[in-house]
Amino acid sequence: MAELDALDRRLIDAFQRDLPLCPRPFAAMAERLGVSEAQVVQRLQALQRCEVLSRVGPVFDHARAGASLLAAVSVPEAERDAVAAAINRSPGVNHNYAREHDFNLWFVMTAADENQLEARLEALEEEFGRPLLRLPMVEGYHIDLGFPIPWDELEAP
Repeated sequence: MAELDALDRRLIDAFQRDLPLCPRPFAAMAERLGVSEAQVVQRLQALQRCEVLSRVGPVFDHARAGASLLAAVSVPEAERDAVAAAINRSPGVNHNYAREHDFNLWFVMTAADENQLEARLEALEEEFGRPLLRLPMVEGYHIDLGFPIPWDELEAP
């Protein structure tokens, strides 16, 4: 388990929501924290390497920005990693994960519009020689997964 210092905790606490939307977001984060942009980038990379953070970036409402859906495919376990890698190379994929289910690879794909989305999905079906299960969102829910990260009892850098 990673040992988080005060800067790690401040960084996580301050930016698990409301990532700056500007040309240099890491510089804006650094200014708010009173550290250098290089320190912010280095800390975020380190937190990802030790799996404290899985991803750094905005979350978009894809229904407002174009088209998206959850898709799944059933592949033999021996082929799973190769198929997952092919999915990851596809444009518009922003999540891809294994599941213990007959449909054992699940991913979210986005596109500018429904036609482009369907063309991308059909291209994957052709590449894999397998049908994709298409699961469009019927109703969206927002679950705020943010929670306070105490840091003030630690000495800040």
